Amino acid sequence: MPRPAKDSSSRAAAPVAASADPGQMRLVAVVIAVTMLGWLGLQWLGGQMGWPAKYAFLADLVAMGALIWSLLVTWRIWRRRNAPSQGQG
Repeated sequence: MPRPAKDSSSRAAAPVAASADPGQMRLVAVVIAVTMLGWLGLQWLGGQMGWPAKYAFLADLVAMGALIWSLLVTWRIWRRRNAPSQGQG
């Protein structure tokens, strides 16, 4: 009995996904660095200019969103890299 077409397409997708990993890792690193620098800068600027606390909380929420996105992308890359070693690829 022939294998389903799904198996062959998943094998073809694995090298494509693996080749995109370095670019995604760089993007995650840039997002983390820019997020932390921006967050620190906004906190400092808000303190110097006497902005209301609601703007500090807004900056905190934006930073948390960016860091959660980075964590999720990093987790996906990690899972993709470990999948072949666990017999899933």
